[in-house]
Amino acid sequence: MACARFMTLKPSGMVRAFSTLMSPPSKAVFYDNHGPPDTVTKIIELPPVEIKANDVCVKMLASPINPSDINRIEGVYPVRPPLPAVGGYEGVGEVHSVGEAVQGLSPGDLVMASPPSPGAWQTHVVRDKSFWHKFDRRTPVEYAATVTINPLTALRMVEDFVDLKSGDAIVQNGATSMVGQCVIQLAKLRGIHTINIIRDRSGSDEAKEKLTKLGADQVYTESQLNVKNVKSLLDNVPEPALGLNCVGGNAASLVLKFLRQGGTMVTYGGMSKKPITVSTSSFIFKELSLKGFWLQKWISSGNTEASREMVDYLLGLIREGKLKYDIGLTPFSEFHAALDKALGKHGSQPKQVIKF
Repeated sequence: MACARFMTLKPSGMVRAFSTLMSPPSKAVFYDNHGPPDTVTKIIELPPVEIKANDVCVKMLASPINPSDINRIEGVYPVRPPLPAVGGYEGVGEVHSVGEAVQGLSPGDLVMASPPSPGAWQTHVVRDKSFWHKFDRRTPVEYAATVTINPLTALRMVEDFVDLKSGDAIVQNGATSMVGQCVIQLAKLRGIHTINIIRDRSGSDEAKEKLTKLGADQVYTESQLNVKNVKSLLDNVPEPALGLNCVGGNAASLVLKFLRQGGTMVTYGGMSKKPITVSTSSFIFKELSLKGFWLQKWISSGNTEASREMVDYLLGLIREGKLKYDIGLTPFSEFHAALDKALGKHGSQPKQVIKF
């Protein structure tokens, strides 16, 4: 660790020396304008930062590239840091050094940003102790780095909107996404069936097989659902009470068609950038409810401690092998290659995680 040395003159005329604890210099993904992430971001070196009494300096180990990270850089996300900014929002690291008043954390501890906050894409992060949540070091860091946004979103949607019982069903689009994969597994643990909708594209058969192995009851491409009555496909699966939408457009309409009388569709994303169209009869005769979920708002509404408890629960499932999802690991030195994958330049890719 670095220390800056200062001299002060005491009233007696004696000189007293004291040191200020400083972080190491940090390499960071930096942008000073909004725009296409692959053109406005660059890796720079930031100077050391003072570590105050209640601060913790963390050497980052892993951080994902989430769609919301891309949207922040583009300038289209509802909440974004002031410019200039360091990218990234979610991540984990190892405690490097602590301020003199910090208790409960020591160098070598593994911690995650909780709640997530801007600036995760850099080699060293200095924040107040309250910002960090210690986790079990038996957890693979790439899973710990990705658990707070997508798996937690899946858990909250499964539990918060409809009082689901064992034997009930959920229908979702975007089933191959990380949230979708987690919904399948969390539902199966609760005895809840899942009907899963995926895009028509090459590799759809392999995607179906993979989702089935995770516990999906039924998996359909959108084109397979171009039938007069989608509910005729349900077989022994009950009409779903809960629908989850992260795509919009036709994929959202398909979710609505599956829902039972009085069902609820929760929208948490809009990957197609197409609006949701709902028929009048869906409201009047089927009495469907449409709601939205934004994890950041939920956590910031006084739920930080609750979110940490849920994250610990999810990490426990991961360590037990009951929750898994696809991850692509890339060294920080190759950040822009990972960014290209996250931007879809190389077709469908797993969640990209930067390892520092």
